[in-house]
Amino acid sequence: MKLAVIIVSYNVKYYLEQCLVSLLKATKGIETAVYVVDNHSRDGSAEYVKRHFPEVNVIGCIHNLGFARANNIAIRQSDSQYVLLLNPDTIVCENTIKNVLDFMDAHPDAGGAGVRMLKADGTDAMESRRGLPTPMTAFYKMCGLCNRYPRSHRFGHYYMSYLPWDKPERIEVISGAFCMLRREALDKIGLLDEDFFMYGEDIDLSFRLLKGGYTNWYIPEPILHYKGESTHKSSFRYVHVFYEAMLIFFKKHYGHLTLLISLPIKTAIYAKATAALIKIQMDGLRKSLGFFAEPESEPSYLFIGSGNAIKLFEDIARRRGLNATIINGNAQTRPEGHTTLDLSREKNVCVVYDTESYSHAQILDLFATHPAEGVTIGTFYPQTKTIITLFSIIQ
Repeated sequence: MKLAVIIVSYNVKYYLEQCLVSLLKATKGIETAVYVVDNHSRDGSAEYVKRHFPEVNVIGCIHNLGFARANNIAIRQSDSQYVLLLNPDTIVCENTIKNVLDFMDAHPDAGGAGVRMLKADGTDAMESRRGLPTPMTAFYKMCGLCNRYPRSHRFGHYYMSYLPWDKPERIEVISGAFCMLRREALDKIGLLDEDFFMYGEDIDLSFRLLKGGYTNWYIPEPILHYKGESTHKSSFRYVHVFYEAMLIFFKKHYGHLTLLISLPIKTAIYAKATAALIKIQMDGLRKSLGFFAEPESEPSYLFIGSGNAIKLFEDIARRRGLNATIINGNAQTRPEGHTTLDLSREKNVCVVYDTESYSHAQILDLFATHPAEGVTIGTFYPQTKTIITLFSIIQ
């Protein structure tokens, strides 16, 4: 077996479906086993995948085991040359996986590789390339020097933002959203550390790959990452889990440092966590007192598609009361998509592409080459009559 793809899912049924549709296209012609590890979802994800994707191996956990442990279960069940850890809130382009595998085959020293992750507005996600959060690198990130001097090799090392986006580069940390791993390397360094429930396990694994004598790479192959659609980053649980992961990583890899160095780092982590919790409480207090921020405008929808998809979309727009404009076109008749339209007057517009009229690669390329403020990606799947956007699922 060439490849095992492992997706850990929790209450994101339709994003997971979108991911699987793109994944099956991207692995066509590649000997692949796909595993979905459902972390005790309450939205019927496991049953839905079994019914609609019989070729996928579904592992339905009876508890939420966390990201690391759930991945390890599927890794142990699989037998392949490479293992891909993939988030369910992603869209993989048709040639992305093939090109990453070709790179790994040509570079036997590569233990792992990540890709060019795009946000929903088509801009690059900084998490695509990261440096190890050494005490000084973490300090520069937390005090703001990383954002202020992103091109500096010293201050900007956390995101390695001095690297070019359009060619392969050696990096230190591979994002767990798309993490291609060599099985041989996993056998040598071990699987994901299950002390991490969620967050931090990808940093720890990347660090151990480097310690094991392997190299980690960034490959400029695109995917879309909605970035934690199922994670509520304004919740107390998120703050607890995220900063606890930072402490676990620091204690594991830098616990040997003197108190003079370790104490300020630990203090900074606790301070950031405390500040985040206070902000959540203050936001809640302001809402309870009636001090609301100006609400975001209701999104308008621009649909581009052809054939029967137009009628299906029109029906959804009518039933859901969407403010929608429809353009008849496909990759042959309208290769420029939405990019020639003036959308500058729109504050919040979602351009929804018919996935039978445009490939995933074509859709992402249009957004990546013409990003615009307030304009985000949407996809329409005629088979399931589902519109998927950053904001919502519409049927």
